[in-house]
Amino acid sequence: MRAIQMTAPGVLEQVEIPAPTPGPGEVLLNVGAAGACHSDLHILDAPAGVFPTPLTLSHEVAGTIAEVGAGVTGWSAGDRVAVYGIMGCGRCRACLRGLENQCRTVPVGGIGISRDGGLADQMSVHASRLLPIGDLDFAAAAPLTDAALTPYHAIEVARPALRPGNWCVVIGVGGLGHMAVQILKQTTAVRVIAVDSRPAALDLARRLGADETVQAGPDAVERIRSLVGPPPGGADVVLDCVGVDATMTTARNVLSIGGRLMLIGLGGGTTPVAAVADSPPPVPFEAVVEMPFWGTRAELYEVLALGREGLIHSAVQTFPLDQTIEAYRQLRAGEIEGRAVIVP
Repeated sequence: MRAIQMTAPGVLEQVEIPAPTPGPGEVLLNVGAAGACHSDLHILDAPAGVFPTPLTLSHEVAGTIAEVGAGVTGWSAGDRVAVYGIMGCGRCRACLRGLENQCRTVPVGGIGISRDGGLADQMSVHASRLLPIGDLDFAAAAPLTDAALTPYHAIEVARPALRPGNWCVVIGVGGLGHMAVQILKQTTAVRVIAVDSRPAALDLARRLGADETVQAGPDAVERIRSLVGPPPGGADVVLDCVGVDATMTTARNVLSIGGRLMLIGLGGGTTPVAAVADSPPPVPFEAVVEMPFWGTRAELYEVLALGREGLIHSAVQTFPLDQTIEAYRQLRAGEIEGRAVIVP
C-alpha cells in the first residue's frame, strides 16, 4: 500500500509498504482523511533519534473500519470513526481519571508521532482510540481530532475566566486558531479578538464570528489595548496559537492582572517570568501561564458532537495522497487557509 513516511530526519517520501495486520484489540482502518499539522513539520525538523524512522505521519485521522482484530467488541467492519491520537498507559493516576494527555508513564507521543499514523491507504489502531463520527464527512472529521480538540481543551481549562462580557484574544487564525474562534463563540459568551498577520486569515476570523480583528505588527498591542482597556485590566484570556517570541510578547502585554495565558502553538518561543516589585512584572500579577496539551477522549467526544451538529467546522484544503509533499510545502510557506487534509 501507499504511505507518506519520514524516512530520515527532514526527509519525507511516498513509499510502498505492506498493509498492516490488526493485532489483538486493534482494528484495520481504511483511511478516509488525514490532517497535515504544523506539529508534523516539527517532527520532520527534529534531530535524529527524537522520533522513530521510518514513520508514517499524521495524527489527525478518520476512516472506515475494514477489519477487527481478536478481542475487539463494540466495533464492526463498516463503522465510520475518528481516531484519538494519544496513547497513555491506561494505569497511572492521570489515565485513570481520563487525562491521558497527562500520562505519568508514557512519554509524550502517540499516533503519527511515536508510531505510524494516517498518511497511508490503511492503518492499524487500537480499538480504544476510536470514536464514532456518524455521517460526518471524513475530511471534516479528521481535523477535529487535533485542530479542534487542542483549542477546545485549552478553552475548557480556561473556562472559569471565560465569563460573559470578558475578552479573549486569539493569536493566529490558522489550523488551531480558526477552530478556537468558533468554539469560543459556540460555547461561551466572551468577546473575541482575532489577531493575525494575514488579511485573508482575519477575513476568515470575521466570517467565523470574531467580534474584532487586529493585524499583527508593531502597533498590535496598542490596538488590542484600545479594545480591552489599559493595565491592570486587559484580556481575561489569551490563546496563543502560534507560540513564537513575537506572539508571546503580544500576549503578555495585553493580558489582564489575574488573566490566563494559554500557550497552544508550539513555535519555540519563550516569555520571561520574573518576580519583581520595583517595576511592572513581565507577566501580570496573579496571571497564569499554561501549556495545555492536546485533549482528552471525553473532550474529543464533545468536539465531534459540535461538528455533527454543524456548530463548528474546519476550513480545509484537500490534497490527494500523492500530493502530500506539496501540501506540507504549502503548510510550511503559510499558504494554507485553515487545515490541509490528505484524502487517500
